[in-house]
Amino acid sequence: MSVFNAPTIAEILEAKRVLSRLLQPTPLVYSDWLSEEYGCHVYLKLETAQPIGSFKIRGASFRISKLTDAEKKMGVIAASAGNHSQGVAWAARKFGTKALIVMPETAPLTKMQNTQALGAEIHIEGQNYDEAYAAAQRIATTSGMIYVHAFHEPEIIAGQATVATEILDQLPDVDAVITSIGGGGLAAGVGLVLKEFKPGCQLIACQAVATPAMVRSIEAKSLVTPDTQTTFADGIQVKRANPEMLEILKNVVTHTCEVDDEATAMGVLKLLEKAKILAEGSGGIVIGALEQFRSSLEGKKVVLIVSGGNIDVNLVSRIIDRGLTKSGRRLRIDVLISDRPGSLARLTQRLAELRVNILQTIHDRDEPNVRIDQTEVHLTLETRGPEHTEQVVRALSQEFDGARVIR
Repeated sequence: MSVFNAPTIAEILEAKRVLSRLLQPTPLVYSDWLSEEYGCHVYLKLETAQPIGSFKIRGASFRISKLTDAEKKMGVIAASAGNHSQGVAWAARKFGTKALIVMPETAPLTKMQNTQALGAEIHIEGQNYDEAYAAAQRIATTSGMIYVHAFHEPEIIAGQATVATEILDQLPDVDAVITSIGGGGLAAGVGLVLKEFKPGCQLIACQAVATPAMVRSIEAKSLVTPDTQTTFADGIQVKRANPEMLEILKNVVTHTCEVDDEATAMGVLKLLEKAKILAEGSGGIVIGALEQFRSSLEGKKVVLIVSGGNIDVNLVSRIIDRGLTKSGRRLRIDVLISDRPGSLARLTQRLAELRVNILQTIHDRDEPNVRIDQTEVHLTLETRGPEHTEQVVRALSQEFDGARVIR
C-alpha cells in the first residue's frame, strides 16, 4: 500500500463527478415522528437506498475506477464483515475486474450471500474484521491482487465524502450530522467536507460500547486500545483504531459517544416503526446518539446518516421482540394457578377482560418448585404499552397464586 494521505477537496469533488455517472444521490428525508420526539428537525440520509444497501459502494467504486488496465487484470481483494465486500463486488463487476473477499466467520449470512450474488468469490477466515484483514493482506502479497481497503485509502475516503456533498446540496443550512464510526472512512470524509464548506456544522460520531477504540482515541487525541466484545452492529466492529485515520478524525469530529447494543436495537426498531426504514445496527446506532445529544440539539437541523440496511431477517425478528418487551408492549410472565379443571380457563378469561392478546402459553405441571396441587403457566402477552403492562401484572399478582415477570 502506498503512503497514506488524506484526500484533498479537489479529489473529493472528482469523486463526486465520477460517482454521479454511476449512482443516484440517496434521499434526504424529513421525519415528523422523530423530529417531534427529539425536539429538533431530524432528517434521515438514507444510504440504505444504495444498490447494495450501504454507503460503502461510494468509496469502493471510486477506488476501483482509478485502477489501470493492468491492475484490473490482476483483480481486487478486500477484507470485510459485509458492506465493504458488497461495494467492492459491485464496483468490480461494473469495471470489469474479478473480486476476492475475505470475510470473518462471524459475518452475517445475508451479507455473504449478497456478496456472492454480485459475482465475488468469498474466502472465510478469522473471527473478526482484524483477523480477516490479516488474511487478506497475506493473500494479496502472494497473489498480486490489488488490495482495496475498507477505509484507509484516500480514494475510499473521497468516495465516502460524497455523502456530505449530497447533504450540503440537499440541506445547505444543516446544523449537525450524526454518523456511526468504525474504521472511520465515512466520518473522515464527511468531516473533511463539512470543515471546508460548512465549518459551523457539528459532526457527531458514535460507536458501539463493545468496540469503542476509535471514539476513545478521538477523545484522547491519541491511540487507545480498550478491551472489546462482540456487537450486532457488525459494520463498525473494529478492534483497533488506525493511527493515520485518527489524525484526520481528531481534527474534524466535534463530539463522540458510545451507544450500547440495547439502545442500538431500539434505534433499529424506531426507524422501522416510525420512519418505515429497515436499518442494520451501524445504521440504527445514530438514534442512540441522538438520544444522548438531544438537549444540545434542540431546535436544530440534524441529519442522521443511516449508513446501511443489510440486516439478517432473523436478527430483525429478535430485535422487534426485544424492543417490544423493553418498551412495555410485550410481556413475559409466569403465573401459578390451581391444578384443577377450569383454572386455565379462568386465567384466559381474566386476560381477555384485561384486553390482552395471548401470543404464547405453556402449561407446565412438572416445574420442580411448584406445589403438587399447582401448575405454572408461562405466558407471552401483547399489551398496549407500559401502563397497560403494569395493570396486567398487578391484576395477575393479586388474583392468582403468584406471578413472576420475566424481563
